[in-house]
Amino acid sequence: MAGRILWDVDTQVDFMEPPGKLYVPGAKDIAPAMELLVDAARAARITHVASADDHELTDPEISDSPDLRNTYPPHCLRGTRGAEKILETKQRDPLPLSLLPFPPGLLAGMIQGRREILLLKKSFDVFTNPNTEPLLAALDPDEIVVFGVATDVCNDAAIRGFLQRGRRVRFVEDAARGLDDARTAACQAAWRDRGVEFSTAEEVIASLG
Repeated sequence: MAGRILWDVDTQVDFMEPPGKLYVPGAKDIAPAMELLVDAARAARITHVASADDHELTDPEISDSPDLRNTYPPHCLRGTRGAEKILETKQRDPLPLSLLPFPPGLLAGMIQGRREILLLKKSFDVFTNPNTEPLLAALDPDEIVVFGVATDVCNDAAIRGFLQRGRRVRFVEDAARGLDDARTAACQAAWRDRGVEFSTAEEVIASLG
């Protein structure tokens, strides 16, 4: 299944829409670019993997006194509108993968023919879902095109995880936003040093044609 895949990081209402519980500044403005990416990937039959927070109030990450590094205020609580993906990136028929680990051989068979996969998580790091690593091995992409929020938290954790596993990464700058400008700049500089390519949504879409 080698090739390019689209990796959509946490484009959920609580992060993406201004009334959300943990709105990422400027996120609403980049929703159109995200929609173009998802539509182009669907048209090109490229696999669209999305991660999504699936929180409960008892999760270790959730705190009434958050430090915004390891703990955060309640957000993306299971069953609430805030946990839903925004319309611009909503998947039509995703295969959901919860924290229940599947045997790697079974997972490889499950994703055959599937173009939309949803990884649920309790932490900002998608690799805390035990199915993420075997999914990545089964897909075995030549390149992972990453967009979403927040650049300096969940995007950073995902991209560092990909790089640690020797994966080639392309980051879509105009389809991502961070919580803290200085931390976002530091993350991006570290990614560049490790070989991450930077593109715009328009450039990615043009390359699919």
